[in-house]
Amino acid sequence: MNIQKDFLIPFVGLKLGKHQFDYQIDKKFFEGFEFDEYNDANIKVELVFDKKSTLLELAFKHKGTINVPCDLTGEDFDLPIKGKLNLIVKFGDAFNNENDELLILPHGEFQVDVAQYIYEMIVLSVPSKRIHPGVKDGTLKTEAIEKLNELAPKEQHKEEENIDPRWDKLKQLLTDK
Repeated sequence: MNIQKDFLIPFVGLKLGKHQFDYQIDKKFFEGFEFDEYNDANIKVELVFDKKSTLLELAFKHKGTINVPCDLTGEDFDLPIKGKLNLIVKFGDAFNNENDELLILPHGEFQVDVAQYIYEMIVLSVPSKRIHPGVKDGTLKTEAIEKLNELAPKEQHKEEENIDPRWDKLKQLLTDK
């Protein structure tokens, strides 16, 4: 991904304490990661950046919608998502981002790139099975659902008139205990 200036936070010039950063995420953000699974996105990300003398604490929160196809019907719909992520940034001899909640930057670094963490937080908050809300409550009317209903197994009705009367006598043996 091309490093975007909006997601680089130069923490050297910031005073100690909490700082607020807000980001509006759309489809272009995901295109930068070559991720095209979402038709559209409208997500607000809030980042509370707490600068301390020896470390940095980052608290991400996001809320919004992504437009995705339903896994059952193929219909596009807006899926609401939300989530949060906490990250601690410490300083060490070499760059290390192997831990999900801890980032180690080399001494002398003056900025932190938060784009990858925002991307991962959003992608991981999307459920693996995406079902249109109209499917759950039965209000969605599409060709796919009509065809599924048409091909659904029919209930078999027992016709009482075709039952052999000898079976009734056998059933009475079970209930007369």
